[in-house]
Amino acid sequence: MLNRHVRLARRPAGKLTAADLELAEAPIPEPGPGEILVRNTWLSIDPSIRIRLAATTPNGYLPPLRPGDELSGLALGTVLESRSPEFAAGDLVSHTLGYREYALLGTRAQTIGGYGAPARVDAGALPPRWFLGPLGSAGLTAYAGLSEILELNPADTLWVSSAAGAVGSLAAQLAKIRGATVIGSAGSPEKVAFLRDELGVPAFDYHAGSLSESLAALAPGGIDTYFDNVGGDHLTAALDALRPAGRIALCGAVSGYDGAAPAGPPNLFTMVSKGLRMRGFRAGSFTHLEERMRKEVAGYLADGRLIHRETIFDGIEAASTALLAMLSGATTGKTLCRLDF
Repeated sequence: MLNRHVRLARRPAGKLTAADLELAEAPIPEPGPGEILVRNTWLSIDPSIRIRLAATTPNGYLPPLRPGDELSGLALGTVLESRSPEFAAGDLVSHTLGYREYALLGTRAQTIGGYGAPARVDAGALPPRWFLGPLGSAGLTAYAGLSEILELNPADTLWVSSAAGAVGSLAAQLAKIRGATVIGSAGSPEKVAFLRDELGVPAFDYHAGSLSESLAALAPGGIDTYFDNVGGDHLTAALDALRPAGRIALCGAVSGYDGAAPAGPPNLFTMVSKGLRMRGFRAGSFTHLEERMRKEVAGYLADGRLIHRETIFDGIEAASTALLAMLSGATTGKTLCRLDF
């Protein structure tokens, strides 16, 4: 048997295309001292991998991948063979060596911003794949963004951009549960309907007209907080709409990931004139909150207060398709690739 994996075939010129990625084969690695061999069962497909496909990456981020390098991402798998005292054959493990069927994990496995070090997962009666979504990085990002970065309170009006995505949909619902007034935006009528009809979140399609006018229609008095997954013109609109002493959580800037030149807001001085607070963050800085988040979010999933939507692709050969679909806005909720053996 061989280990199939997705690798970068060539540096993308503009938007990522299928020709920029390729499916390759290599021998299944054998674990050495301190290492474990994992058969991946679920791959997390996240937009942030697109950043590493460019020739350079932002300061403080992971280095760019080179043509011929395997892609990486969060994943779940079963330990087949262990030469580590920390893991045993049969353990369910989360890690960062996705986009491949078999992963060799060692003591110095790479993390994603401090998140994703190899860890045993006890899923119990819960679907294991949830530990890549609402009980994993997406859940922790939404949870930390609301509680630690925005310090959300029930009196706040919150705008969540990309609110039908993996993180945004959780952030919007958790904010509702906390009593805040929540507004969402998304990129299609179908996603707006999902937010409005299934999640109970008033929302607008940012393609349908002026961002500022669409936001003002749902929040005529302005907003107090903004959970930013998009950056660019969305951040510009938020700065205009925020009331004095408003807060911004910078989670992502997907508008600038896939070949587009990221644009900084031209109205940044409103940070000064309104006394605004803006802070960027990543889940890896808040791993101390993970147990608390999982207990709380699992309860909301169990009692139906939190709805989790997934878009699932099957087989390692579909991993590239899944990534392209997600980057183009064709998926809703958490995007996953299921590996059946």
